[in-house]
Amino acid sequence: MDLPNIFSSFTLMASFLFLFLLFKIVTRWTTSKTSNPKLPPGPWRLPFIGNIHQIISSPMPHHSFKHLAQKYGPLMYLKLGEVPYVIVTSQEMAKEVMQTQDLNFCDRPNLMLSTIFSYNKTDIIFPIYEEHWRQLRKICVIELLSVKRVQSFGSIREEEVSDLVKSISSNEGLVVNLTHQIFSMTYGIVARAAFGKKSKHQQVFISLSNEMINMLGGIYVADLYPSIKILQSMSRAKTKFEKLHSEIDIILQDIINDHRSIHKEAGKDEDLVDALIKIQQENDQSQHQLTDDNMKSIIQDMFAAGTETSSVLLLWGMSELVKNPKVMEKVQGEVRKVFDKKGSVDESELHQLVYLKCVIKETLRLHPIVPLLVPRECRERCQINGYEIPAKTRVMVNAWAIGRDPKYWVEAESFKPERFLNNPIDFKGTDFEYIPFGAGRRMCPGIAFASPNVELPLAKLLYHFDWKLPNEMKNEEIDMTETFGLTVGRKHDLCLIPTTRRL
Repeated sequence: MDLPNIFSSFTLMASFLFLFLLFKIVTRWTTSKTSNPKLPPGPWRLPFIGNIHQIISSPMPHHSFKHLAQKYGPLMYLKLGEVPYVIVTSQEMAKEVMQTQDLNFCDRPNLMLSTIFSYNKTDIIFPIYEEHWRQLRKICVIELLSVKRVQSFGSIREEEVSDLVKSISSNEGLVVNLTHQIFSMTYGIVARAAFGKKSKHQQVFISLSNEMINMLGGIYVADLYPSIKILQSMSRAKTKFEKLHSEIDIILQDIINDHRSIHKEAGKDEDLVDALIKIQQENDQSQHQLTDDNMKSIIQDMFAAGTETSSVLLLWGMSELVKNPKVMEKVQGEVRKVFDKKGSVDESELHQLVYLKCVIKETLRLHPIVPLLVPRECRERCQINGYEIPAKTRVMVNAWAIGRDPKYWVEAESFKPERFLNNPIDFKGTDFEYIPFGAGRRMCPGIAFASPNVELPLAKLLYHFDWKLPNEMKNEEIDMTETFGLTVGRKHDLCLIPTTRRL
């Protein structure tokens, strides 16, 4: 195509978009004249872009939303492009959304990349709330994430965490990139639990998965203007994501096919893919059949949630302990007192580590892995606290802001695990001032799978090593800068110097 034709095509497209947007603005303006519901308070909105300009001013949306909520209240209305959003920033409003009116707020919005990632919404995280999703979630909770199933992976955890300890020991006195080490360990645990072994495509799979997860955390113009369908067709992000997803799909299908070709006795060395194939075969005539796409999407969920959640939580926990040496000394003392008789840490006595569990809880309070819980969507028009919430409004709960609210927490910005001693507050979705995993029908079902993947490695890292920052840095100088994505982790790798403890 020659240059004049390119400019001609561009001009035609730009003119079409301008007229279409002008029509939408006029239509919405005239509609608002005849219908003016009492919406929650929120900042002033610009035509067409709404409040986008106020959100992009900060690289950390959960910070921006917290600051805006201090002015406009715990139930705040925003318009991002043409999409209405309600931001929830209090225990009371979170309870209203995730318990009192949970059924009306249990859908997920239709987002461009999550639809691709989830094989057109056939996974656990992103589908709307309907019967097939309920059956799929039930399968995951009962068959894949039960206490019995998680316990069956105990030997895998022991081996992978022991390998982590050996690797760190071999670098005693040197600077160790704990970020790389921990992500490698958690991938090993999840890969062996899912596939029975580390895949031959391990490094490719990790690289593709990480890139997809990072992209899932982005904000895309097509999602803010869903009525303009051409924006998805023009999206470079969509094209790139489809390519990544296609490559991962080939790897996952190969793994499923390999498992089908090997007959295993029921329960003997059964991994998650074996369990899914078994469920698929037993329910092949069911109304809610488990398809290969269901299986692949569930495996992706396990990797995205299992690897990312455990790794990010461990890294924030170690960061806070290095920053707070008195807490480090206390939790190390507990771990060493419990396990010194054995000379090593195993899962059998983890229940005795009361203070370590408090450290993990406090880490989750200050650093929830998903600070803005996965968005929900209002199914029908309703009212909250006297304000009208229109149907199809997207709702985001700022768990990060709620966990740091001085209304609920004394010295809210300080790392004080003691606050959880003799305190019944837990992250199981019933205490709405503390909801790092959400609550209600859409609560994360994988807590039982993730918990031992954090407790065991953290206990071993604290038992076997003393830690310090490189370059004679002081503890308080540790960099705690965040990076925003689907999860919020450390912006920079955590690099520490280990000293092996010798009995």
